[in-house]
Amino acid sequence: MSENSYVNQEENTEDGIFENTVKQVFDTGSITVKKNSHLIHCITIIGQIEGHYTASQQTKTTKYEHIIPQLIAVEESDEIDGLFLILNTVGGDIEAGLAIAELISGMKTPSVSLVLGGGHSIGVPLAVAANKSFIVPSATMTVHPVRTNGLVIGVPQMLEYFLQMQERIVSFVCSNSEIDDNTFRKLMLETGELVTDVGTILGGKDAVKYGLIDEIGSLSDALQELDKLITERKMKNGKCKEKNATCQKSNKLKASDKEKGFSSD
Repeated sequence: MSENSYVNQEENTEDGIFENTVKQVFDTGSITVKKNSHLIHCITIIGQIEGHYTASQQTKTTKYEHIIPQLIAVEESDEIDGLFLILNTVGGDIEAGLAIAELISGMKTPSVSLVLGGGHSIGVPLAVAANKSFIVPSATMTVHPVRTNGLVIGVPQMLEYFLQMQERIVSFVCSNSEIDDNTFRKLMLETGELVTDVGTILGGKDAVKYGLIDEIGSLSDALQELDKLITERKMKNGKCKEKNATCQKSNKLKASDKEKGFSSD
């Protein structure tokens, strides 16, 4: 038996599957699992969202060049039925975060997000990008104006650039959640909430109260909702066996009624 054949057979064992799963989590922070005959891909967005510049080695990061290919693969896959996002992020690169959020919001694959710990700064658009968003009671979300590090040129054009970028965030968040434009801007520009900054920290209940997040919930609540969204999509596309069986039964009853001279009109 060749070495390659031995490796392939070993990977098909339960131990091999477990090792591959652990490797997937370690390499990409993601995992693909099966629930109620539905295949779900889970992506974790943690630490700082890394964009065009590399963060220090001491900083935990989520690299957008790792997330984007996964999203494309999920959307194009015939096997994967749903996307589950877990967020515990301090924010990070605005353009990288918005790029990920735009991809998620434009997917036809059912998606659910769950905010744990924190969904701060650019983590807010990422949380609301999913079809349904959840937050645990102990989690917080920080809403604040756009900020930058490094060189800033003191000219009106620089301020205009910041305002345009901030407008992109406001527009996306308000389009993908129930919070209204004026309320979100007010929270963003609040001066009495943070000691050394401008903005607002929202607890889980407040995030739901303002319409930023859909529901308070835990892991099981979020997975149950994703399961529901997947089933609804399969029914709509005629891929759900239960729905097909119901339709077939309904058609047989209609045909039987016609033979007997009854009409549903």
